[in-house]
Amino acid sequence: MATLAEIRAKLQAMEPKQDNNKSKFQGDNAMYPFWNIPEGSTATMRFLPDGDPDNTFFWTERNIIRLEFPGVAGVSPAEQRKVTVQVPCGEIYGDTCPVLTEVRPWYKDDTLKQQAGKYWKKRSYIFQGYVSSNPLEEEAPENPIRRFIIGPQIFQIIKSALMDPDMEHLPTDYVNGTDFRLTKTTKGDGHADYTTSSWARRERSLDETELAAIEQHGLYDLKDFMPARPTADHYAVISQMFEASVDGELYDPERWGNFYKPYGIDVPASAAPAPGQTAQQKTTAPVATAPAPVAEATTPAPAPAQAEPVAETPAPAPAQAEPVADGKQSADDILNMIRNRQKEA
Repeated sequence: MATLAEIRAKLQAMEPKQDNNKSKFQGDNAMYPFWNIPEGSTATMRFLPDGDPDNTFFWTERNIIRLEFPGVAGVSPAEQRKVTVQVPCGEIYGDTCPVLTEVRPWYKDDTLKQQAGKYWKKRSYIFQGYVSSNPLEEEAPENPIRRFIIGPQIFQIIKSALMDPDMEHLPTDYVNGTDFRLTKTTKGDGHADYTTSSWARRERSLDETELAAIEQHGLYDLKDFMPARPTADHYAVISQMFEASVDGELYDPERWGNFYKPYGIDVPASAAPAPGQTAQQKTTAPVATAPAPVAEATTPAPAPAQAEPVAETPAPAPAQAEPVADGKQSADDILNMIRNRQKEA
């Protein structure tokens, strides 16, 4: 387990890099949906260390890109609805992300900034711990150690306290740790606001029941809940889906269902198999990303509730990309516009 001093040193070393650069994940009832707590209520959490001894922090970071489609191919017009596919950003693994490679230059063009923000990676953090005070009426899982998906707004509160010299002990310490009080209010625009959340003023030792649960169930290895690192074939599919999303095309489960799919969409037996997938696996165990709840900035969406985390880039300008005759702008149109302007420059 890393010490508080080691965490502070690593966070401080990372700070300049962050300033300069303004699945496998499966949902289950171990995930605590704190975004569903009533307005004005507070949930008290106690974070625990990562089960991975090589992780300096007691959280792990993930980057997700959301690709929106107006519907799904093969579905009747009367039943069509917008769907979203979540794919991992390759940069978290040290790879080149095909989406961000295309999107980065868009921020140089005022007419493309809003479109760029739509496809920019969304950062969130996976924690684990106890919910010692729970305003939700829910049936808690047998294992009381819960997982939390924390977005940038709450994470900055956590990080700021860790850098405060008045915090003498690691908040995950079993004897001298500190509880985190997550409070939900509402902004003027109706979106959830967690900025009044704070650490408890007093330290608290874990009680016998909490210690016994750690002994019985063990700690989660948080990297197990990260999306799987994409292969070259997966990156090719991500590129295809990105272009289709920009073009306003329907999501095609025949082409992409065994790689990434929207929540609740069935993969047809005739779908193209993922690399190394057998015929039986193709129909019974498709590779897919489950929706990942991130409760910040917008109203939670159904199944399961979730909301947009704060983007890592400056807020995009309200200007829309220039439309073409049919009211849409294709990926090729956007890319050609950018490349032509780069040549002119």
